[in-house]
Order: sequence, then structure tokens, then C-alpha cells
Amino acid sequence: MIMAELATAIPRGSLVLITGLTGYIATHVAQEFLRQGYKVRGTVRDISKASWLTDDLFSAEHAAGKVELIQVPDLGAPHAFDDAIKGVAAIAHVATVSNLDPDPNQVIPQTVSGIVSLLRAAATEPSIKRVVFTSSAGSAMMPIPGASGHVGRDTWNDAAVQAAWAPPPYDASRGMVTYIASKVEAEKAVWKFIQEEKPGFVTNVVSPFTTLGAMLHPSHARGTAGWVSALWKGDTTFAGLMPSSIYVNVKDVAVLHVAAVLDEDTKEERIQAWATPFNWNDVLAIFRRIDSTHKVVDDFPVPAAISTTADDRVPLKLLKKWAKQDGWKSLEDSIRETLNSSS
Repeated sequence: MIMAELATAIPRGSLVLITGLTGYIATHVAQEFLRQGYKVRGTVRDISKASWLTDDLFSAEHAAGKVELIQVPDLGAPHAFDDAIKGVAAIAHVATVSNLDPDPNQVIPQTVSGIVSLLRAAATEPSIKRVVFTSSAGSAMMPIPGASGHVGRDTWNDAAVQAAWAPPPYDASRGMVTYIASKVEAEKAVWKFIQEEKPGFVTNVVSPFTTLGAMLHPSHARGTAGWVSALWKGDTTFAGLMPSSIYVNVKDVAVLHVAAVLDEDTKEERIQAWATPFNWNDVLAIFRRIDSTHKVVDDFPVPAAISTTADDRVPLKLLKKWAKQDGWKSLEDSIRETLNSSS
């Protein structure tokens, strides 16, 4: 629903650049911008492999001239975004290196250079008024069972950076901490750039926790939403990797990205996109409610909960203003949407 009565930081009908448009969160961000009356230009690494975006998911919008793709093979390359940013009013930098490569040398520098390259390019394009960067809850805290404390404006997960850069061997078990460290370093680079370069655009950051909800393409099953589908089928492989966490619905994450661009009062915010803690037994209980005849695996040993808190006044205010929604979407709705999209 278009909130036509709301003032926006960029005019409706403007072109918005979304990086990594084939991704799980990015496709939802694109859908939300389109709903709000904007046009989308999406970067993809290989247009030939991303044709499903224009041929299927956004076929009508593409035909109407509202969605276009541009190929950016290497996000970290110098001048990678020079062509992509031309004429856009805002940027949602959602893309990241997320292949869980455990070698920090192959992940962290590329992730940091990607965002810095984009910000430098954006600073030379006078049409750009807003930038939103997709970070991660892991930038501020270690997302492990038993984690506690409060995340504030200047809270950083420096432990992940130290762990990622520990001496080799870089075995597969280090993949997740290296990914988290890349988000820490990239977000720090964003704020450093804003402070030192003082560009002519407003920047906000959205930091999702474990993102669940509808998958808009089979490739999205590689992420945490796909773990839900796997567990429904009896595959417990992924459950052990993340015994407990804090969920957020991908649609809420998308609304917050769009609000971070459109909301005139939201400036230089670290928006923590977290709903409430959960573990896989909560998911199994929902499975049983969905279909009491479906064979569901037995409950897992109860893990320690993540009790870390964050100030959620800004995201809840933005959800209310831009989605007419009170609070976060529920875990049960998120699980149902995930399963419905994978059937």
C-alpha cells in the first residue's frame, strides 16, 4: 500500500539502486520500493543468471520500465558502481560476500572495499540523496546462545574481528565468524566515511538478525529461511549451527530499508531489525500446529537463549508509519510464510 500522504525524502517515481538484487532480502526491498511508487535498478553479478528477475518475479514491472538490471561482476573493483549510480536518487546496498569462505583475506577486504567504492561513487553523483546499508546484528554482538547485554550506538563485535583474523588454518568452522567480521568492518567503514567525507547524502544502516519469511526464488533456500524448510523435511543439519537466535521477518526488514531511504526524520541511524528470541523447538511447535499429521523431528535439548537487547523505538516507529503495522510480524507468521514459499 502506498502511503501517499507521507512526505518522502526523494520524489515518488525516482530511480533507486539496489545492489545484489538476486538476494533474499534485496528482492523484498525491491518489492517494497515498487509498492511505494519507485523504480528499481538492480546490480547483478551475471545478467544471464539473473534473468528470472525480469522474466518472472518482476516481469510486469520490467515490461512497464520500472525494473532494470545492470551487471557489476566484482563489487569490490575500483569504479565498479560508476555506471550503476547514474541518475539514481537513492541506494540500498544489500549485496555482500556471503559464501562463508573462512579465509578473511578473501572476504573482509572485498566487503569493505565494496561499500567504500560505492560511497565514493555516490558522493560524486549529485542526484543521490539517500543511502541505506544492510549490516547485521552480528556487527554489534556475537549471535551465540547465552549472549547478553545491550547494544547501543557504539557497540561493536570486535571479538568476531579478532577471531576472524586469528592465524590459519582457515577451516570451514570459521566461515560464519569471518562473515560476521566482514559486516563489522564494513559498517565501521560506512560511519568512518560519513564522518570524514561528509557527503551530500543521508546514510542509515539496517542490521537484521536471523531473517525468516517468504523466499521469492529457490536460490534463497541457501539462507536461514531455507533452514526452516529443511527442518520441516526432517533435516536437522542446520539446526546445530544456530541453536538459538532472534528472528525478524524479511518483509519487516524490507520496510525498514525503504523507510531508511524515504523517512525525512531518520538520519544517520543504526536500525536494529530484531523481533524476539526463538529456538528450533519453537519452530517445531509451530510445525505441529500447522499440520498435526506431519512427522516432525523430536525436540532438541533446550539451548541458552540470547537475551541481548537493543533499542527498537526507531524501527517500531518506522513500521507503524510506513507499513501501518503495530510491532514485528510474529514468528508463527514468518514460519508459515517460509513454508508456503518453499512448497
